[in-house]
Amino acid sequence: MTFLLSSKNVFNYLVEKGICEANQESLLQIEPKSGKNFNLLVSLTEDRYLLIKQERHDHEGKTNGDFWYEWLFYEFLQEFPELSSIRPLISEAIHFDSSRSILVFNYLNDYCDLAYFYSKEQVFPTDIARQIGATIATIHRTTLDCQEYKDFLNSNSKQLPIDEEVDFLERLERIEPEVFGFYSEDSLEFFRLYQRYESLGQALAELNEIWDPCCLIHNDLKLKNILLHLEWEQCLSSKKPEATSMVRVIDWEKFTWGDPTLDLGTIIASYLQIWLSSLVISTAIDVETALRLATTPLEVIQPSLVALTQAYLAHFPEIIERRQNFLRRAMQFAGFVLIRKIHIKINNLKPFDNTGICMLQVAKTLLCHPEQSIMIVFGITESELTCPSRIPA
Repeated sequence: MTFLLSSKNVFNYLVEKGICEANQESLLQIEPKSGKNFNLLVSLTEDRYLLIKQERHDHEGKTNGDFWYEWLFYEFLQEFPELSSIRPLISEAIHFDSSRSILVFNYLNDYCDLAYFYSKEQVFPTDIARQIGATIATIHRTTLDCQEYKDFLNSNSKQLPIDEEVDFLERLERIEPEVFGFYSEDSLEFFRLYQRYESLGQALAELNEIWDPCCLIHNDLKLKNILLHLEWEQCLSSKKPEATSMVRVIDWEKFTWGDPTLDLGTIIASYLQIWLSSLVISTAIDVETALRLATTPLEVIQPSLVALTQAYLAHFPEIIERRQNFLRRAMQFAGFVLIRKIHIKINNLKPFDNTGICMLQVAKTLLCHPEQSIMIVFGITESELTCPSRIPA
């Protein structure tokens, strides 16, 4: 019989696994947390919190196995002591129950996710973006070109090879007749627009050709998967313990041995979505005007995009030496991420509205004209972004 975690049985489960003591029940507070999995936040003391996550089961009692894959990431870090510099930059998993698809984390109660912070505060401090760039670069640079790391992940993966080929076209190059019976009329407009621009499909096909897996990547580096310390300003001024990281990257269930341009492109796309989601949409306003009238203008976000990218390059200068077109490829991957967001949205039967049309237009520019996109996205030229004298140490 399938074991389903609940607020009634979670304490006994934690005692059974030796994670907490039986005499701690009186201290216990349990709070459900929203998410695609079943999540419970358990407060044991004023300074100890646990997040217990269980994958959702289908009608046959089966799961996707995402947690097993995520646990492999934590085992990987434990296997190689020289990766200790990465551990303070990520979430803290402490237990995995493969038979019940349960993961237990030390919950970081003094952090919030970055998407929430930006939405609530409506400010975009460059110091935060700079720390994100440094964090991502540290993970990429520390694992770059290490065959031993890649072999460990491949030998322990139950799935396809950790650096398997990817398909960035995602079947968009062949639109089957059945889509007409599945999607709404407005969603079908996405496919019509996509097929109208031959250069868009060519650009996506090019991503398959340039894909160069060379290091460990997160593979889903959106703002919700980055945590910010609630006292981040104190972290900057060194008033917090050295082990306290200003930002942490969480939810590693999609990690892979991949191309670092995808991670950088994904986080750039996440910032662009703040701008795109604030558009003033009306049938009486054309796309160009809507983009200019956003309630969160691109110019407000640009300093953070510049700080993030320059900090990334400062901490990972080898990547520009290795690939002189690195930033242009990151622009293309940002465009791909925006198209994937649209595709996921309409697959969930949500409408393809004017915001989606604007997002598709921006994605097309990023994919098909990456050189020009750099100036549009950052407000400065590629040489200004990559010039060592302009990059902060």
